[in-house]
Amino acid sequence: MKKVAKSQDKKPPVKSPVVTVMGHVDHGKTLLLDAIRDTDVVASEKGGITQHIGAYKIKTKGGEITFIDTPGHEAFTAMRARGAKATDIVVLVVAASEGVMPQTVEAINHAKSAEVPIIVAINKIDLPEANPDRVKKQLMEHGLLDEKLGGTTLFCEVSAKKKKGLKELLSTILLEAEMLELQSNPKKPAEGVVIEAKIDKGRGPVATVLIQDGTLRLKDIFVANSNIAKVRAMFDDSGESIKEAGPSTPVEVLGFSFLAKAGDTFKVISENQAREIEKKSKEQVGPEFVLPKLTLETLFARIEKKEIKELPLIIKADVTGTKEAICTSLEKLSFSKKARLVIIHSGVGSILESDIMLAKSANGMVIGFNIKPEARIKMLAEKEAVKIYTYDVIYKLIEDIEKATLGLLPPEYREKAVGRAVVKQVFKIKKELIAGCLIEGGKAQKGAKARVIRLNNIIGEGSVSSLKRFKEDVSEVKTGLECGISLDGINDIKEADAIEMFIKEEVK
Repeated sequence: MKKVAKSQDKKPPVKSPVVTVMGHVDHGKTLLLDAIRDTDVVASEKGGITQHIGAYKIKTKGGEITFIDTPGHEAFTAMRARGAKATDIVVLVVAASEGVMPQTVEAINHAKSAEVPIIVAINKIDLPEANPDRVKKQLMEHGLLDEKLGGTTLFCEVSAKKKKGLKELLSTILLEAEMLELQSNPKKPAEGVVIEAKIDKGRGPVATVLIQDGTLRLKDIFVANSNIAKVRAMFDDSGESIKEAGPSTPVEVLGFSFLAKAGDTFKVISENQAREIEKKSKEQVGPEFVLPKLTLETLFARIEKKEIKELPLIIKADVTGTKEAICTSLEKLSFSKKARLVIIHSGVGSILESDIMLAKSANGMVIGFNIKPEARIKMLAEKEAVKIYTYDVIYKLIEDIEKATLGLLPPEYREKAVGRAVVKQVFKIKKELIAGCLIEGGKAQKGAKARVIRLNNIIGEGSVSSLKRFKEDVSEVKTGLECGISLDGINDIKEADAIEMFIKEEVK
């Protein structure tokens, strides 16, 4: 009888809430998470803004909470939409000093369309110009009325900078989660969503996934939009290797055969199911790696017909979410009357020879985000007269391309490769470090900029202060000859290092 009573009273395990942090750019979302986690993610973000989705699990006295941090810049609309669909609760961060802004409204709409409850965190209450009451009035116009005023929305006043109100915010999140009665079944095969995906040079395709139900284990086979993966390794949000991950846990997974897509749902499957799926998709190639030849033909036809100036672009980014955000933003610029942008190919990973040749045939340019082209790719681009522009802050990229479409891009300096040398020996003369080198390509040029490369890593950058041939000072040394090179600003040079020399030219 006791066993029966126990089984009747048994409830499914309570699931930790997954919380998405949303709001306008620079309203303090990442800083708020930093304050909660007592870490410093903000300092590592280029330009001070979040540019990828991050997922973190924290422990509180009341229970665990998983946070998804979404970028606030309007370029990341699609990423925020994915975040809302993957979440149980949205924390809407609004700066008390600025109030409701365009992306604040956008975040509210995403949460409402996903039917996810919203908790409002009024941030920056420590500032003299803070006006929380004004924020509450503005949010009333968008259907968010404070529970204390008779509404259904929970509000918290916080200061991420001063770490005020954080305990109250966490308690409010756990209270909302309790009311939602979130449940899970850790014993079933895992199901979840891909938060982000990228190609790691050393590890291949990698995906950050959020387990929504069940448990994911090493060697599990799962499918995400026809992408079969066998879990080779898993890492938690702190980078520690783990063997299994339960509900509401974000993990980085290695084992994909090709690049997954951010936003894909996934589930663990059997070996038989995996074989059936692989049969159907064996001859298909992932869209990230298909060169759109038909697009080029269509492009030339449109140019001929419409007699309109078009700027063909190839977009390469480090991760899928960023690539999508850039493409979406640039497509908005395509409505200019003076020039139209045409994205003929977009992908994730390094800039390849095929990207350069495609850009050449289309008379276009290559845009790289958070990736740097290799030296051989730079030389090929220069030889084929293809421009490569690289960025690490998205709004700078968008501004420059917008100016380019209107013919307003101001002159700026671009690198031009001069030559490459290999260090054969290193010696000192009167405390000056001299590198005895063989010029492998191009020429060594006095006054040129230089960087020292060791095992594909940049050791230092400086300039060529002097060149010597048989103890004579010279201004340049050509390919195939040996010489002594002194570098200003670089004190670490070893045998087998490479020295890349370049100059900066003003380019309109």
